[in-house]
Amino acid sequence: MAAQRGTLSAKIPARDLLYALNQAAALMRQYNKRVMTAEMLLLAFLKLPDVMAHRILRDLSKERGFNWAGFERDVERLAAERLARDVQFDFVADNRERVPLSDEMLIVLDEGLTIAKSRNEAWCSTGHALAVMADVSVGTSRLLNKLGITQRAVIDAMGRPTLDSGATAVDHVALARSGQMTPVYFRDDLLEELLNLLAIAADRHVILLGPTGVGKRSLVYALAQLIADGSGPPDLKSVVQMNERALLDNARLTVQAGLRLARGGILFVPDIARFFGGFRADFPEEAGNELQKAFFGSETVIIGTATEGRYNDRLSKSTAIVDHSRILKVPPTDEATTVEILKVLRPAFENDYGLTIADQSLPETARLAHRYYTVEPLPGAAVHLLHRACAMVKMSQTRQSGSEPVRADNRLDADDVMVAASLLTGIPVANMGADERDRYANMVEHLHRRIVGQDEAVLALSRAVKMARVGLKDPKRPIGSFLFLGPTGVGKTELAKALAEFMFGTEEALITLDMSEYMDESSVNRLIGSPPGYVGHEAGGQLTEAVKNRPYSVVLFDEVEKAAVKVFDVLLQIMEEGRLTSGKGETVSFRDCVILMTSNIGGRYLADPTMNPAAARAAAEEELKAHFRPEFLNRLDDIIFFHLLTPDNLRDILDLMLKKEEKLLAQKNLALDVSNEGKSWLLTQNDHPEWGARPLRRIIQKHIREPIAEILLREDIPPGSTLQADVQDGRLVIKVNK
Repeated sequence: MAAQRGTLSAKIPARDLLYALNQAAALMRQYNKRVMTAEMLLLAFLKLPDVMAHRILRDLSKERGFNWAGFERDVERLAAERLARDVQFDFVADNRERVPLSDEMLIVLDEGLTIAKSRNEAWCSTGHALAVMADVSVGTSRLLNKLGITQRAVIDAMGRPTLDSGATAVDHVALARSGQMTPVYFRDDLLEELLNLLAIAADRHVILLGPTGVGKRSLVYALAQLIADGSGPPDLKSVVQMNERALLDNARLTVQAGLRLARGGILFVPDIARFFGGFRADFPEEAGNELQKAFFGSETVIIGTATEGRYNDRLSKSTAIVDHSRILKVPPTDEATTVEILKVLRPAFENDYGLTIADQSLPETARLAHRYYTVEPLPGAAVHLLHRACAMVKMSQTRQSGSEPVRADNRLDADDVMVAASLLTGIPVANMGADERDRYANMVEHLHRRIVGQDEAVLALSRAVKMARVGLKDPKRPIGSFLFLGPTGVGKTELAKALAEFMFGTEEALITLDMSEYMDESSVNRLIGSPPGYVGHEAGGQLTEAVKNRPYSVVLFDEVEKAAVKVFDVLLQIMEEGRLTSGKGETVSFRDCVILMTSNIGGRYLADPTMNPAAARAAAEEELKAHFRPEFLNRLDDIIFFHLLTPDNLRDILDLMLKKEEKLLAQKNLALDVSNEGKSWLLTQNDHPEWGARPLRRIIQKHIREPIAEILLREDIPPGSTLQADVQDGRLVIKVNK
């Protein structure tokens, strides 16, 4: 049996070399090779213009005067011909495939790491690997040396940063003065606070803190415009930003160059946490060390951006950053401000897409993005949606239907934005476009289309939600917090789904947590996330991550009586303060959520048909008081009671369920007709009437859906046929009427 191979340590390859190794693995499949050789990796360098090795080879080809196309053909021939055996190590590719590495590849990687460390760099880059390939001990050296590509030439080329070509960094102040900067919206309050921080005599470095999409970069670009106009800090002359490609090429040299170019001004570092975090950092440690040293000085002001989670997880570990910088929190914009931002950006959008953007489309973009596209905050969500809408209209002009374009008006209007939002979120257009006031006025009727036999529950919930919707609620608390009380199978969960679909356009806006899974004290970490240093910290909490990604939602805590005491403390905080701090240190808002809780406590009284309804409620409330703490019950907006369903209610619910089956068959151009006798027969199959409507789904599955599936598999039924269900000889029979 073959000896087990080792795995290449993730601590050896730099980011660009990992990229190249994955490309080489893909090329191996193309060339039908089992083992990765140095020749295959060299070919990968030639195919990847963004890696350092490729640019070194390009520069040397110009200096040495050799033909690039001929060089590429020679490398392809060598890669195709070379065979390798005696493999001892694997490389784990991005697709989780284990790729065998030749012994010569191990020399390239090991010696490359030695060269990197001799240059005070932590990881082996494509440049270091190329230097080893040019050494006489490696098979690729014959071809490289013949063209004048020696190890010394490669190492010398690695130390030549292209500072003067503009490839290393850009100065946004210079761009603003030359009129090349994209127009930006000035958030005056934040700009004023930023200017105040920059006016402090010492430790004037700033970290802009906020979620992705709130406009942290735009704030810095607005500062650059102020400096260009002579309205910024008089001692700061530039706002330099490092080129991402140059960082990928050689992060340490690029940071050093950026700091030199920004001397006497500002070095702007978006997502500065990428440089920190030890082994998890995106760039070698020495690049982060260069930035940390800059925080101790005052020659160059550092402005970085970060999310709260990344700051707490990575930057807070650096005393240099914590002790020598100030934090400026950048919140999302409201809809009105977002519209103003879109007005500033409109000329650029119109120019880029060749469209005219109608005035009314901008507030519609802000409204729909704020309400439905909740994967990122405003203004980023609105900018993303506007891009999507413009691209959609642009494509519709070029797509042909016969000989005519689909549309030719060259104009983006509010309806286009609505269609784009629907495509982006999956929420039907009709649910987005209805007038808010009319929808809420008809809320009861809307919910009654799905909820049967619980008129009082629907009315109570509708009243509370309407009051919150018109602003008659504490703005710091959730839209509403309700406890649904009743026996199983009476519609508690269905009402939660109906409310999510009504308020937020889709049932996907319902976040459901089964409290039977949170019965022990430690389970609170699953809700909000584990603290730093604990297993699962990066994943975040099931509740906090869900609400952070969809802040407009209905949150359902099912069987809440089973939750542990610490979990109840979390619920109390949500209900009272409308926010939670996650294990990542991020503040998650619940102020745009509806909090629903279900419980079976007292359900035995509410399910007892012999009890007077008022007496049943009173008994249930007493049981509630015995189980739940007063501070929990006092924070509820309402306790909503669900009563036992009557036979007529069950018949109506069965009709609703059968309509869903009809819709499924209609997609196959078939109809379903269940006779009244058939419906009565289905209801008699309910062996557990105490479970309410819950068994009906299983009954339909067994007696309607499964027999129809058998028929469809057995027979070739012509479109337009009707499947008729009726009772014969005491059982339900389904026949095809063609």
